[in-house]
Amino acid sequence: MTEAPSQQWELEARPRKSAKYAVGVAALLVIVHTTLGILLRTGNTGVFFQRVDQFAMIAIGCGMAAGVLLLTRPRIKVGAQGVLVRNLVTEKLIPWDLVRGLSFSPGSSWARVELPDDEYVPVMAIQSNDREYAVHAARTFRSLEQKYAAAS
Repeated sequence: MTEAPSQQWELEARPRKSAKYAVGVAALLVIVHTTLGILLRTGNTGVFFQRVDQFAMIAIGCGMAAGVLLLTRPRIKVGAQGVLVRNLVTEKLIPWDLVRGLSFSPGSSWARVELPDDEYVPVMAIQSNDREYAVHAARTFRSLEQKYAAAS
């Protein structure tokens, strides 16, 4: 789903701490697999590694890093048109008439947008380990919900 350039979002939040860790882990994976790939043919282990094995080792590290970097993707955008939630691979625009609130279930790692009929959409962009940032994002969401949900 692509958004129109004219849309204005009053809240845009994304995970902070987990995104930093994900970038670090992704960099470490690439470094380790590249190093192993380079060193694969230097010693005599009884197994004959070819150049393609070296490239495969590096490619595996890059693929794993790309998977870890998916953790930097979550976003939530809130505005007059509704709530746009992007998690690891999905993006969903929720109109205000369907929003029933934002909550943190006990022990959960991230928030969720409550929908009718006991349904919900997880919001990986607002994570409990971000502490004050998460509290600020949740409070801002709730104030915008009062502003827009009452109008719809």
